[in-house]
Amino acid sequence: MSSALTQLASEADCHLNSCGFPAPGLHTFNFEPLFTVGSVEVNKPMLLSVIAMLAVIGFFWAAFARPKLVPGKMQLVGEIGYDFVKRSIVLDSIGKKGQKYVPMMVSLFFFVWIMNVMSIIPFAQFPVTSKIAFPAGLAAVVWITYMTLTFKKHGFVGGLKNLCWPSGIPGWVMFLLVPIEFFSNIFVRPFTLAVRLFANMFAGHLLIVMFSIASWYLLTPSVGALYAGASFVVTLGLTAFELLIQFLQAYIFVMLASSYISGALEEAH
Repeated sequence: MSSALTQLASEADCHLNSCGFPAPGLHTFNFEPLFTVGSVEVNKPMLLSVIAMLAVIGFFWAAFARPKLVPGKMQLVGEIGYDFVKRSIVLDSIGKKGQKYVPMMVSLFFFVWIMNVMSIIPFAQFPVTSKIAFPAGLAAVVWITYMTLTFKKHGFVGGLKNLCWPSGIPGWVMFLLVPIEFFSNIFVRPFTLAVRLFANMFAGHLLIVMFSIASWYLLTPSVGALYAGASFVVTLGLTAFELLIQFLQAYIFVMLASSYISGALEEAH
């Protein structure tokens, strides 16, 4: 049951003129453990992330386990998704050198997208990436890859120069730019990569929950029913808009990850 439906169930008799509006808040994103594996307590977002991972692995395994020259429907869909990430994101950002990073970026894209889409799947109805730990973990994977490639390609001194020393800039301004570039590339990039995904999914889910609860709260045998209907229409509109945002956030996440790898492989900024 979603957090919104759980709150609706607990406030079943709460309507306009009978109680205050049961506004959603941070408690909407808190979940009790569903079960325990050893010493690890597994809650709903954790379970959904595992389901998303298995869905991505299962789909591509089924699509490409026995590839055919004339692809079937599943293989065709898999090829379209793979080629979209490969051509529209990775090769556009990195070029031919990005070919070896396509599997990683395809995995990231579909994993992030499915975790986002969980917010509109019945009985799931929660975007996993609205919990900051998940975007932070994925951003850490990108950042570690970015740093590893930078120093592997250029060495320690060359890597620091790649990160901190912009080319074509007068030397007298370097004492200002070097600390800014260092702070930006080492700290700001992974932070913004994680927060951008988290904040969009958090805000979108909170809005949908608020208008869902409002639809029930305003549903009374009076003029409030009109407001309830309007709130329900807004909920449907927000859900449709959220579908677009879920895709865009996965696209942006992988596009930025590809641009960071591209920067690591380049000789200069």
